[in-house]
Amino acid sequence: MTTTVTVTRMVTLASRPAKEPGPENFALTTTELPELGDGQLLVQNIFMSVDPAMRGRMETTEKQYTTNFVVGAPLDGSAIGVVLQSKDPAIEVGAHVRHRFGWREHAVVDSVGAAVVDPSRAPLQDWLGILGQTGFTAYAGLIRAGELTAGDTVFVSAAAGAVGSAVGQFARKLGADRVIGSAGGKEKASLLVDDLGFDAGIDYRNDLPKGLAEAAPDGIDLYFDNVGGGHLVAALGALRERGRVALCGMISDLCDRDASPPIGHLIQATLKRLTIRGFIVRDHEDLRTEFEDRVSGWLRDGSITSRTTVTSGLDNAPDAFLSMLSGGNVGKALVQISDENG
Repeated sequence: MTTTVTVTRMVTLASRPAKEPGPENFALTTTELPELGDGQLLVQNIFMSVDPAMRGRMETTEKQYTTNFVVGAPLDGSAIGVVLQSKDPAIEVGAHVRHRFGWREHAVVDSVGAAVVDPSRAPLQDWLGILGQTGFTAYAGLIRAGELTAGDTVFVSAAAGAVGSAVGQFARKLGADRVIGSAGGKEKASLLVDDLGFDAGIDYRNDLPKGLAEAAPDGIDLYFDNVGGGHLVAALGALRERGRVALCGMISDLCDRDASPPIGHLIQATLKRLTIRGFIVRDHEDLRTEFEDRVSGWLRDGSITSRTTVTSGLDNAPDAFLSMLSGGNVGKALVQISDENG
């Protein structure tokens, strides 16, 4: 049975931020939905993701790896929802799909850009978090960019966040000997050890280089960088010879450009013969099936845990995004737009 929906609400970019984004940069609007064409789906969104990468897309620079948001147009990002109407015989009404048209209550989606997910295999939230692009980023970054080796000592920044919390847990499952994470505040640093199984948690608001030296007195082999800035400098100092850096994101340089350390610190890469490799997760789709099979198994046997911070209501999506940028989340930051039955 199909459901007819003709209008929906969505969040648009009202203006570009002059410095740090605020509520004034967003607007909630109502718009008509187009009729479905062949191969299209009408999806009622249930959960949507808010991600650090969206910060760069609010500007006109190229500090992102997709497209910039357009002023006056809806924002977008990963979402998961239930199919209300389908003009693709391969996807039935009632199926749950993951797609790229978040920040709205309903979306018309080309079926080629939608992936059917199985909520009996894992909760819907996990298909946007630890089993979604977030977890896949952690997995591909460790295996491909970081070339994780059994026995490694691994350090990850923003370790209480969505990607970082997955990196720490995956690293241990993939053979790391010691896993260290940084987070903002004593409570989050303790959570890394108590809830997520890290060997050490560092409150980066104190003396980060000192904390890293105490947590890894013999140095580190792999640094998974979500932050850049002072974190990258501290990691360069702690890395052993022929260590590796997986560059995932540099949110600190987006949020506080004036505080970015000088590039001269990179001399450590020469002196220690380090490998520094940036990566974009979409280049590693060949790992997707392996990733989903392994991680869903780890979730089922309880050897890893999924953490989410969920905000209710599309109206509150900008607040959820801004809170995530300031470290207000533990694990994946999501917005629940409708109930799980759609």
